[in-house]
Amino acid sequence: MSRDEFEEKLNDFILKLERMNFSYYIEYLKNPKKIIFTNFLSGAARGFGTAFGFSILGALLLYILNAIVKYNLPVIGRYIAEILKFVKFYMH
Repeated sequence: MSRDEFEEKLNDFILKLERMNFSYYIEYLKNPKKIIFTNFLSGAARGFGTAFGFSILGALLLYILNAIVKYNLPVIGRYIAEILKFVKFYMH
């Protein structure tokens, strides 16, 4: 490999690193406070999203179960009615 080819490849590599903001990433890794804060925020957002999603899905499930009880299905309806009684009792 000639010197010119090597310099061209090295310049391409440097340009790629600059496009990736590699210097910003190195500075980010050198600052533990920033890493901890970023990870804390992402964890809090993930936890909030999980809780919010679970609440929506739980409410939807209770709504569907309540609709099944209204149709008065013989075997399934009795068990679902008991579950809904427990849920309503603990909600109040």
